[in-house]
Amino acid sequence: MERLKQRADFLAAAGGAKVHRPGFILQLRDRGDENPARVGFTVSKKVGNAVERNRVRRRLREIVRLSDASGLKSGRDYVLVGRKNALELSYQRLAADFSNALAHDPKQDR
Repeated sequence: MERLKQRADFLAAAGGAKVHRPGFILQLRDRGDENPARVGFTVSKKVGNAVERNRVRRRLREIVRLSDASGLKSGRDYVLVGRKNALELSYQRLAADFSNALAHDPKQDR
C-alpha cells in the first residue's frame, strides 16, 4: 500500500465514488492500471484544531494499517476524509465501518 501525497491525486479521487460513514467519508477512484492501491488521509479545519485533526488522522491511518489492506484493490486510489465523530467512535466501530465501506461497491448504485 502506497500513500497519496500530491494534491492532484486527492482532487481526482474526490471526483470519484463516495461512501459515507459516521467517522469518515471514503472516496474511491479507479486509476485503470495494476499498480498497488494508494491511500490518502485528509481532515478539514471544520473538525477542530490541529490537535483534534491530527488525532483523527492518526486513528484513520491505524484503522487502515490494521486492516492489512486486504480489501484494497490494486489500481485504485482511496482517500479517507475524517469527520469529528471519528474521535468518539471506538476502534472496533471504525474498523467495521472501514471494512463495510470497502465491501460496498458504489458502481452498483448507479
